[in-house]
Amino acid sequence: MGLTPAETESAETPDVLIVGAGMAGLGMAIELLRAGMSDFVVLEKADGVGGTWRENTYPGCACDVASVMYSYSFAPSRKWSRMYARQPEILDYIATVAKDHELESFIRFGTEAVSYEFDEADDRWRVRTRSGQEYRPRIVVLAHGALHLPNVPDFPGMARFKGPIFHSAMWDDSVELAGKRVAVIGTGASAVQFVPEIAGVAAHVDVYQRNAHWMLPKADRPFKPWEHRLFRTLPFTQWLYRNVAYWTHELPVLAFLNPRFVKILEVASRRMLAKQVPDPELRAKLTPRYKIGCKRILLSNDYYPALLRPDVDLVTDGIAEFTETGVRTESGEVREADVVILGTGFRTHNRCAEIPITGRDGLTIQEAWRDGMTAYLGMTVAGMPNMFMIMGPNSGGGAQSILFVIESQLHYIVECLRMMKARRATRLEVRGEVQRRFNAWLHGKLNRSVWNTGGCHSWFLDHTGHNRHSWPGTGTSYWKATRRPDPRAFILSGSRAGRDAQGAPRAESSAGGQ
Repeated sequence: MGLTPAETESAETPDVLIVGAGMAGLGMAIELLRAGMSDFVVLEKADGVGGTWRENTYPGCACDVASVMYSYSFAPSRKWSRMYARQPEILDYIATVAKDHELESFIRFGTEAVSYEFDEADDRWRVRTRSGQEYRPRIVVLAHGALHLPNVPDFPGMARFKGPIFHSAMWDDSVELAGKRVAVIGTGASAVQFVPEIAGVAAHVDVYQRNAHWMLPKADRPFKPWEHRLFRTLPFTQWLYRNVAYWTHELPVLAFLNPRFVKILEVASRRMLAKQVPDPELRAKLTPRYKIGCKRILLSNDYYPALLRPDVDLVTDGIAEFTETGVRTESGEVREADVVILGTGFRTHNRCAEIPITGRDGLTIQEAWRDGMTAYLGMTVAGMPNMFMIMGPNSGGGAQSILFVIESQLHYIVECLRMMKARRATRLEVRGEVQRRFNAWLHGKLNRSVWNTGGCHSWFLDHTGHNRHSWPGTGTSYWKATRRPDPRAFILSGSRAGRDAQGAPRAESSAGGQ
């Protein structure tokens, strides 16, 4: 059914609704403005911009992509204090960009979208918020990120533990760690940043490791005053820094796609481990048993030294259960703890698993993805007209800056909107057979990559063993693939309401049926 007059009056009807005010959502808003499109609204459930950089406030939180690359190409900062920026500085950068582009009037803070339903009568979405408000946009852009649902494991006996337990993505600043025994569960990207920060503050830290990770040095240092002067007076020099950072992140992807070449990275990682960890027993525990690149490679200069401290223990026994006062390992040992910090990553296998999204013919996103997440170019899903995802399935950048990939997607989405306008279409939907062919090609390439063949189980892989995260190529290849949408990949049509008003049949793309 279409909108009634009463519903029209009560619902906001922007052309584009963006969900999320992190770097993806804000970037989408700016790209729309740059294209001369200002009829949009941004919904943000929190009270400020920033996304993951607003939520993650754990000690030592920083980016593992060079700051000159982890910033919008259209809004370079001349003020980065370090080669690899830390969370407060990144959050400040995001807020500054939002202010400079006057985005506040477009953002509805404290507004959480809780359901999406496509209305086929007039080719608009019905988006409801937790407060009961309704939006009726033509286009929905989901920009809520891939890493926003913390993975909280359910170990036996966790409810019995009497001390505080919190996830690193929900850091509890009210918990005093000084003088406490702290158990850290997990050794991924967040843990390698906060463990060195809390070691020496806590009385003792136990780090529970399930699998060792490959690690490389982080080329981090403060920018020198002369470099800042150079960036201000000769801006192209910062562009040169950005290009060096780009190709530094790009080259490892070639090795990931051709596993025989990853040996070079492995030699560098082993050399770092041997240099920083002289104890052969500890070094053996920290040596991964899978090919480098199979899981995310971690960058750190101080994680291994932190594990050498006398008040830090690396625990490689599995966790059997929690007790009231600590953790019992599978070997039967009980290790006392006052505080437990979960560095256990995020739920990534189906980032829309708990979101009610209903597209054409009553198809839900859960039904569309019952065999695993799948999309076309990581942005559009068959059966979900007029909906785009930023950082959807298989658009992960390997080792490249995720912001470079995001900017490629922003450009592509705007080009799709321009294509709709040029063809007077009110509906755009990727063809089912196009999506199927694309994913057959994509997974065929990924099956030969180190992500799939490296001998590990990472968050790149879902329960079916398929890689639902990675793009099977370099960032450059993704950029090329998203320069211009192919009209033949989509069904483009006018709404039923538009057809009735004009007395003309619905106009569809001529490129074959679905």
